Amino acid sequence: MGSNRTRKLVYGLLTLSFIMFASPFFVWWGVKAGLFGAIPDSTEIQSIRNNQASEIYFSNGDLLGKYYLYDRTSVDYNYLPTHVVNALIATEDARFFEHHGIDYRSLLRVFFKTIVLQDNSAGGGSTITQQLAKNLFPRQDFGLLSIPVNKFREMAIAEQLEEIYSKNEIIALYLNTVPFGDHVFGVESASRRFYNASVNDLTIDQAAVLIGMLKGNYAYNPRVFPERSLSRRNVVLSQMNKYGYLTELELHAYQDLPIELDYTKMTLHEGPAPYFREQMRMQLLEWCKSHFKADGSPYNLYTDGLKIYTTLDAGMQQAAELAMQKHMAALQTAFEKEWGSNAPWLRDKSLLEHAVKQTPVYLSLQKKGLTEKEISDSLHKERTMELFEWAGNKEVKASVYDSVQHYLKFLQAGFVAMDPKTGAVRAWVGGINHQYFEYDHVNVNTKRQVGSTFKPFVFASALENGVKPCDYFSAKQITYENMENWAPENAEAETHNFYTMKGALTHSVNTVSVKVLEETGIASAVKLARNLNISSTLPEVPSLALGTADISTIELAGAYAAFLNHGIPVAPQMLLRVEDGEGNVLEEFVADEQQAAMSESTSKIMLDMMQAVIKDGTGKRLHSSYNLTNALAGKTGTTQSNRDGWFVGMLPNLVTVTWVGANNPKIYFKSTILGQGASSALPIFAFFLEKLNKDSHYNGITRERFAAPSGDLLYLVDCEPFKEKEGFIKGLLTRKEQEVRDFGEEKKKGFLSKIKSIFKKKEN
Repeated sequence: MGSNRTRKLVYGLLTLSFIMFASPFFVWWGVKAGLFGAIPDSTEIQSIRNNQASEIYFSNGDLLGKYYLYDRTSVDYNYLPTHVVNALIATEDARFFEHHGIDYRSLLRVFFKTIVLQDNSAGGGSTITQQLAKNLFPRQDFGLLSIPVNKFREMAIAEQLEEIYSKNEIIALYLNTVPFGDHVFGVESASRRFYNASVNDLTIDQAAVLIGMLKGNYAYNPRVFPERSLSRRNVVLSQMNKYGYLTELELHAYQDLPIELDYTKMTLHEGPAPYFREQMRMQLLEWCKSHFKADGSPYNLYTDGLKIYTTLDAGMQQAAELAMQKHMAALQTAFEKEWGSNAPWLRDKSLLEHAVKQTPVYLSLQKKGLTEKEISDSLHKERTMELFEWAGNKEVKASVYDSVQHYLKFLQAGFVAMDPKTGAVRAWVGGINHQYFEYDHVNVNTKRQVGSTFKPFVFASALENGVKPCDYFSAKQITYENMENWAPENAEAETHNFYTMKGALTHSVNTVSVKVLEETGIASAVKLARNLNISSTLPEVPSLALGTADISTIELAGAYAAFLNHGIPVAPQMLLRVEDGEGNVLEEFVADEQQAAMSESTSKIMLDMMQAVIKDGTGKRLHSSYNLTNALAGKTGTTQSNRDGWFVGMLPNLVTVTWVGANNPKIYFKSTILGQGASSALPIFAFFLEKLNKDSHYNGITRERFAAPSGDLLYLVDCEPFKEKEGFIKGLLTRKEQEVRDFGEEKKKGFLSKIKSIFKKKEN
């Protein structure tokens, strides 16, 4: 009886042992036979192509950002530094160059130590090639057999990978596909995310940090768990020492280093030039619709790994963003202080209600059929949220109403810098913070009243139509009865009664600007603006001279470029070329040729006038307050009730336009002292130029001087820019006496009456 039990026990153990050892072979056979689904064939493996992020670059080739579904950028093996490859092999697969995709010695070790002896320190048996197979062909659900079936599938695929690809190609494929945490795939993207550097610029200790993450891309994420990441990095370094890739001296030197990240996240909202990148995204999506791959399908911006090169200048963009932040933070504080408790966003309940009704959450609740009371009750409930502040974001308990009221108060800014010869956009700042304020104030579709920045177009039109630079116009206020008794005023009480156009532009004299427009004709001014590529609606009324038209920042920049470009405007150019992932040029972009909108002499006279604006007029604080010694020209602009502040700043080789105001025009500056363009917008240009002046790379822009005017031009503008009433009459008499001196006494008759008539006409 006892012997039978013993025999049964022995047979049972033998059967169990057979099943344990034989079943893997049956599973392996089943996988190879396709019982668990087809294994990718050689054709599919040869055509491996993962979704690749498209990359957008500054003009100098530095990375500006990416467009992707998954943040992945591939690099060739030759681009990988040796120490990155060594760290990977030492840590993940020491016999990588010895096996053919499956390391049977490691499999036996895992089986006996992990399964038989229950030693979890034995490590895994998957080779780099098997891990690559898992990355390329994600695991499937096979029920209770999921683990063995997936393992054998990966082994089968690994064998095929080794047949088709070289060892170096497998290393590159692996490092291009492996996840590194924070939604980043591939070592190049990980290098840029965690160290703001390309993979071939990584140091040995940095490479060890990234390779260490492969054991657990969240558990060993240096941003989230720096101490744990440090420990894992040192394990990687020890492995490199163990297999002869590092000396003992190098090992200890690198292990003593702290982890210092330069974490750079380039998302829709974060990273450099987010407003510009979004503008490019929309443009490139349209481009993709009309450009096709070899298989006839259109390019996909998010998956096809395009290389997009732009005109944006990395240094100028950074200078512009820092200048905006510096000024707008201080301006916001002054703005809120000036209004105090009487601020429109605090006292005007209708303004708040209107803003709330534009929010997505309100529209969503309305669409669900809720009553106004139910919507109001819901939007008044408090919850924890983070609110933007210049001094640093704060987490508070607030309702949607509180949030909307908070954001209503913020002033916005738009800034663009452009090459006046080519139209190449060098810097683009569309707002103060893209995460919280996505509305772009540079975009051609974003238009605001331009105020006095329109006056140069009126004066240029006058010059083109025969008005002389030294003709004088009275600053006397006129009431236009046919315009509902409209009576334009000047910003300050004028002590000088008669101005040339230069004098009027220097001091932004409104009354003279309207009279110049009347003399040259509104239609002529509109025609010139159209020839300067201003396509916005232009009201054909006298107030056009004061900038009542709504025009975009980018339009103004292209039009003002004509004053620096011999009378020829430029169309903004943002793209240089688009390449595919292999570097083949798909399209190169060339700026459209433009026609002259005005004569070269008119552009030079206008440039001379706008230099006077900076030297003696509304822009003089660039010299007096900011001590800038550059050759500068420009024009300030302020709209009614100080809703919009503008400044156009020009150097011989650069034109910039700055706008400042609130998103909602019902929120405006309380006083002209703070709200005029010289106070609200000009400082951004000043801080921008200060930064360029400190960088010798921009000497060709910052140290350039305007060409000396010719003798003929000097003669045309050789007159006093303004005269008081008595001085004007005396000068007029002197000139008329000279004119009639040679015509005898008869022509002197009635001279005084003619002078009176001329004076009366000029005064009006």
